[in-house]
Amino acid sequence: MARRKKEGTNSQKPLADNVHIKGAGTIQDEIITDTLLENYMPYAMSVILSRAIPEIDGLKPSHRKLLYTMYNMGLLQGGTIKSANIVGRTMQLNPHGDAAIYETMVRLSRGNETLLYPYVESKGNFGKAYSKNMVYAASRYTEAKLAPICHELFDDIKYDTVDFVDNYDNSMKEPTLLPVTFPTVLCNVSKGIAVGMASNIASFNISEICDTTIALMKNPDHMISETLLAPDFVGGGFILYDKDELEKIYETGRGSVKVRARYTYDKKYNCIDITQIPPTTTSEDIIDKIIELVKSNKVKEINDVRDETDLSGLKITIDLKRGIDPDKFMTKLYKLTPLQDSFSCNFNILVHGNPKVLGVKSILLEWIDFRLECIRRRVVFNLDKKRKQLHLLKGLSKILLDIDKAIKIVRETESESEVVPNLMIGFGIDETQAEYVAEIKLRHLNREYILKRIKDIEQLENDIAELEGILSSKSKMKKIIVGELQNVAKKYDAGRKSEIIYDVDDEYVAEESVVADYPVTMFITEQGYAKKIKTANLRMSGEQKVKEGDRMLPEVECSNKDELLFFTNKNQVYKSKVDDFNDTKASVLGEYVPGKLDMEADEQVSYMAVTDDYSGYMIFVFENGKLAKVDMNAYQTKTNRKKLINAYSDKSPLAQAIYIKEDTELVLCSSSGRMLLVNTASILPKTTKNTQGVAAMKLKKTHKITSVHIYKEGEFEKAWRFRAKNLPAAGAVPSEADVAEQLSF
Repeated sequence: MARRKKEGTNSQKPLADNVHIKGAGTIQDEIITDTLLENYMPYAMSVILSRAIPEIDGLKPSHRKLLYTMYNMGLLQGGTIKSANIVGRTMQLNPHGDAAIYETMVRLSRGNETLLYPYVESKGNFGKAYSKNMVYAASRYTEAKLAPICHELFDDIKYDTVDFVDNYDNSMKEPTLLPVTFPTVLCNVSKGIAVGMASNIASFNISEICDTTIALMKNPDHMISETLLAPDFVGGGFILYDKDELEKIYETGRGSVKVRARYTYDKKYNCIDITQIPPTTTSEDIIDKIIELVKSNKVKEINDVRDETDLSGLKITIDLKRGIDPDKFMTKLYKLTPLQDSFSCNFNILVHGNPKVLGVKSILLEWIDFRLECIRRRVVFNLDKKRKQLHLLKGLSKILLDIDKAIKIVRETESESEVVPNLMIGFGIDETQAEYVAEIKLRHLNREYILKRIKDIEQLENDIAELEGILSSKSKMKKIIVGELQNVAKKYDAGRKSEIIYDVDDEYVAEESVVADYPVTMFITEQGYAKKIKTANLRMSGEQKVKEGDRMLPEVECSNKDELLFFTNKNQVYKSKVDDFNDTKASVLGEYVPGKLDMEADEQVSYMAVTDDYSGYMIFVFENGKLAKVDMNAYQTKTNRKKLINAYSDKSPLAQAIYIKEDTELVLCSSSGRMLLVNTASILPKTTKNTQGVAAMKLKKTHKITSVHIYKEGEFEKAWRFRAKNLPAAGAVPSEADVAEQLSF
């Protein structure tokens, strides 16, 4: 596929006399796939490799650049400095704006409470990850330095353990990875959205991770779940243990972990204090959801909910009504609000520049290989250093044989450039050794100094032999890693923050709130306004208030515990409860049902049915003369579904819907003036809601059914005239006496 554009015209003027661009003034055909390859694919790869996905050291490039800058600033020791200073220096490595750098630092800080093991010690207001409203202060007000755990990130960097590359303007070097001494990639949460892929890594307890890594190095077939119990989040809460799901995460890197909020009950004030929440939500989202549930009458046990978070930490307080069981109520809230939520795992990391979704075991094995290479490079670095030192000391030992000769050679050499060659000839040493000897201060050219230095030769030879042994043995390198992991676990483990709950019965049966049982009368208007008035108060009520142009339909006496079915002009039915409507009085308009039940645009209520046990039948009479009889229990659902589609047939417009408890006689009225008495017992009921029904009244093409009502005894002078032996029937035209009888009713 190609995009084609018109050629430019000769009337176009050049930008300048000295500007000559090949092809200027014309637009040529361009292949879309080529454009994608040349422009979009490099962008996508840049986001994946250099922005959103963490690497085996657990850091994204923005994190690594910031931490390395702070390390170079000497912030691993000493006090804190202004965050603005750190941000400015970091721009030498990360030129993407101070706001992005500062936000990165905020999320790495202890004060923000995003990370289980934060890398930045903070001073000042760094906001809170669990609150959208608690925003961090500007960088000019806050201070920061590296946390002690950063020793495990940087202590090995001076031993050539990782590669360095030029920064964006080639003015300085930066590390491609940090030589972390423990699997940081699994100890802190990391979330990133790239192009076409994403990453969401859960955090685990540092001691459990270290123990699991050690066990894997000793036995590659180690069962991960034996030492790694479950994720551990900085916000605490309860982990609902699901062995199968955790095994899936450990094996594939995908799955979800259910996290539940922690709460305490204050009996004195009859309130619940929520102090820990899942990492996927915020206190504002929880409070907003609870308020929404209260307004929709789905939760009626609450008097008040408020945020009491202060310097001591998170606290959401819920005041309960009297007689409410707090544990049962919280079980209900867990299912209806984000107080229980799932952390979706997607362990996507970069390994050797390639994004891979790996399970916990695979990630740890990759980290072990990475750390083994760091150890190898550290040993090689130290080995080269000691070999050079030994080489120099061996040259110094030869001078010990005749110090006077060395002094004489230096003194009698006329040219400075000849000193080193003459020492090489005089003592049989190489140039490096001769340079070292030539640089010795005059005060050190004594036997005592040289003997002290030569004593180090034996120790160096032993050290070199030991390092060579480590370099040639993978098991010895693994022992070094094991020792480092044990040291890390001992220094930084502060216990689990997220408690694990085993054998959780996660099945939830929605408990019906206690609904008061008292007689009420339901009113509804043609335009869909409904109101509920206590029957006891109805006698004292005045005229029912309605909007101009609206009129009241027949009221229904029922109980406050009954259920409501609102059939609409879109062939749908919406279910509600009488108790969902507030008690009111005749002087108000009532509640607008389409808005209350979230109906579709232009959807209006056609009929309201009230039932307590879903017995009886729904009768649908259509304008084409057909009548459908549907079992009421066809609208009963086991779940709390509020909307049912295909509630009745859409083959013909609905003339009237009527709910009957038992079979009765109906009066069908047509536009021709004829009326027909139909006994519903003669119609077989259907369980299919949208049945078209059976033909009941014969109609001419220009006529239709206009209204339907339940027959009342004595309504017609001669009722037999309107009854038919067989359906469909045409009915009869009422006489003057019949009309008079109807008017009296």
